[in-house]
Amino acid sequence: MKKIIRSPGSYIQGSGELKNLAEYYEELGSSGAYLIIDSFIYDTRREQIESSFSDRSISFQSAVFSGQCCQSEIHRHISQIGSADAVLGIGGGKTLDTAKAVAFFTHRPVILVPTTASSDAPCSRLAAIYTENGIFESYLPLSSNPNMIIMDTAVIAQAPVRFLMAGIGDALSTYYEAAACERSGAVTSAGGRTTPTAMALARLCLDTLLADGLKAKAAAECRVSTPALENIVEANTYLSGVAFESGGLAAAHAIHNGLTTLPETHRLLHGELVAFCTIVQMISENRPLDEIRTIISFCRACGLPTRLSDLGLEAIGDDRLMEAAAASCSGSMANMPFPVTPEDVFGALKGADGVSGGL
Repeated sequence: MKKIIRSPGSYIQGSGELKNLAEYYEELGSSGAYLIIDSFIYDTRREQIESSFSDRSISFQSAVFSGQCCQSEIHRHISQIGSADAVLGIGGGKTLDTAKAVAFFTHRPVILVPTTASSDAPCSRLAAIYTENGIFESYLPLSSNPNMIIMDTAVIAQAPVRFLMAGIGDALSTYYEAAACERSGAVTSAGGRTTPTAMALARLCLDTLLADGLKAKAAAECRVSTPALENIVEANTYLSGVAFESGGLAAAHAIHNGLTTLPETHRLLHGELVAFCTIVQMISENRPLDEIRTIISFCRACGLPTRLSDLGLEAIGDDRLMEAAAASCSGSMANMPFPVTPEDVFGALKGADGVSGGL
């Protein structure tokens, strides 16, 4: 079976990179840029973004994102893109996914500028499409990964600390899921088996999180960029992004999807829920207790959930928890190196809660 590595064309990270967007655009286009900008970023960073283009006499059009990555929003941008020959998405995840979709359907290159480091999704060749009411509809598979990712760490340091910690929670699962896929020989979303490169990136991702996560949290609380914060932004976005796509997903994300059937979990960010589900996967694999304790202690220090009560699930009853466990046994759960039943997931959920409660 073939092995495949997929990654964005370029990954650029540094303080103040927002002022260089036009320079990067010129590597991909010449007739004009179409900018899809998150409304908050438009209100607070518009001059900085637009002056990058006007100072270089580059044509551009700014469009404020409506707030939902849905078919009508995608078609709105397609209808007004005109002669622009590249799309830039600037903002959060749904803004970026809209930019990906617009670029895909109009056959243009795309530059993504995340303003938080809350997940590894920017690097992937997928866009999540929702209904106008915000209900998940489908994943749009794209023909390539984004042409360029630009991370301005001065902007990211100003974002709520919770977003950075959620990114750590999402990235925390990367090594454990890739290791499970490597053992099982699963086919990843890149279309091949887990590669040694993907595993090395996944291991580096985990090591970086444990070494610099709490230092980055302290920096973000002071709204400043430090070497530790720079390392965590890269781990959350690039290391995790390339490693999950080319290394594979397994139980942690499958259990996340199952738990989202419970409305009580909807107040949580994606990475917050994934962090707990990583502990659940570790319990299901019967990993050494010291290793599990290390991850639980780290999650607690980061303010990430480690118990069912942290998810708001302490009083839902075993019947509903079993329903969520059953909903977990599909999708990437098949990538585990052993069969997993709803009863197994239920037991691991309770086991993770119990081990965490005993610490």
